[in-house]
Amino acid sequence: METITITNEELAKQILDTVGGTGNVMHSDATQVTNCMTRLRMRLFERNDFMIKALEKIDGVLGVNIDGDEVQVILGAGKATSVTGVVNEILEKSNTVKVGDGKALHEQIRQRNATPVKLFFKKVASIFTPLIPGFIACGLLTGLVSLAIKISPALEGDPIVKLLMVAGNAVFWGMNLFVGVNAARVFGGTPIIGGVLAALMTHPALADVNIFGNALVPGRGGVISVIIVAAVGAQLEKRLHKIIPEMFDLFLTPLVTVLIAGAAAIFILQPIGGALSDAIGTAATTAIQSGGAIVGFVLAGVWLPLVMLGIHQAMTPIHVDLISQFGVTILLPILAMAGGGQVGASIAVYFKTKNKFLKKTIASALPVGMMGVGEPLIYGVTFPLFKPFICACVGGAFGGAVQATFMVGAATLGISGLPLAATTNNIAVYLIGLATSYVVGFIATWFVGFDDPPET
Repeated sequence: METITITNEELAKQILDTVGGTGNVMHSDATQVTNCMTRLRMRLFERNDFMIKALEKIDGVLGVNIDGDEVQVILGAGKATSVTGVVNEILEKSNTVKVGDGKALHEQIRQRNATPVKLFFKKVASIFTPLIPGFIACGLLTGLVSLAIKISPALEGDPIVKLLMVAGNAVFWGMNLFVGVNAARVFGGTPIIGGVLAALMTHPALADVNIFGNALVPGRGGVISVIIVAAVGAQLEKRLHKIIPEMFDLFLTPLVTVLIAGAAAIFILQPIGGALSDAIGTAATTAIQSGGAIVGFVLAGVWLPLVMLGIHQAMTPIHVDLISQFGVTILLPILAMAGGGQVGASIAVYFKTKNKFLKKTIASALPVGMMGVGEPLIYGVTFPLFKPFICACVGGAFGGAVQATFMVGAATLGISGLPLAATTNNIAVYLIGLATSYVVGFIATWFVGFDDPPET
């Protein structure tokens, strides 16, 4: 009797159909179904015993294991990687998500804004999202220790202070490795392969290697180079999974990926990334140095509209690259002023409005707004009234002008408002700029006014 072999595409579709379709699988632009050497691993919104038994009966499935909220479909070495790749391709093409009532709905709002450029920026930004807690912790620690040393210079030689400075630098010391791992995952490759490629590009021993009369430069291009190399490595790995026989896939694919992508990284991609990184750093610093207050005014003034359009995602790797090159990002303090303008405008609305519900909304949202979380004020207060939103942008612009004039830099990202002050290289000026954005946002809103909504 002839044996019918099920293809990886057919197996992937059967698995998804059995678990309730793409709408029952937890996935997003930054979260995918994963695999180890032998198992496809996915998290489902809903599951039951009937579903698990049906999975076990699929031809090609060797077994099913449940680990917490994760369903592990045992497929075998090589097969697990190939099928997982197909499953993720199907999920990427899917336009539905699972919601609480158990039905799949089209993401109409997301699709209207899901242009290729915005989706690319969002994917790149998602590389850094898991790193933000580390940036915040290390940035605040570095800022507080630096402040203590300024107050008491004798502390600089204290062993505990030195240890704290090392701890504050930890996330930046290992940043290329973290980015390599996350970038490979986001672009559909094996995370550790991305980490290996990043380590290769960052390894200090590269300085001892001389190619065609030129010494190699460890870490050239920073995170920009790492993202490019990890993306190329992930695409190469996915192609190799399709052409290398499954019995050799576990051994040959990682080896060939590291050899080919590693060579491309050293001779082609890292120089390209280095040029891009240098250009970004030069453009940012030169623009602010030469344009000063005007550049800061424009950047902070247009920042919130750009955030609402989704274009702000492109700034995340730029902030990280500036911190890698200069120890601080001079862009973040400028852009953070946009939120300050919202605070000032909202305070003006609070005192002028007769609407009790609006007053209550502002009172509850102001504290978090001052701490750098501006969405409640933007979407609950200023943007619906519109005129205060424009006035808030004006307030932010004046605050941004102050930050740019004095070249204030921040040693972290992921935070804004008052908490960002501790990470800046000039706390006093940062706070003056923030106060400026409050005051101008308040004054502009007070005199421009708005249409007070009636009580409902």
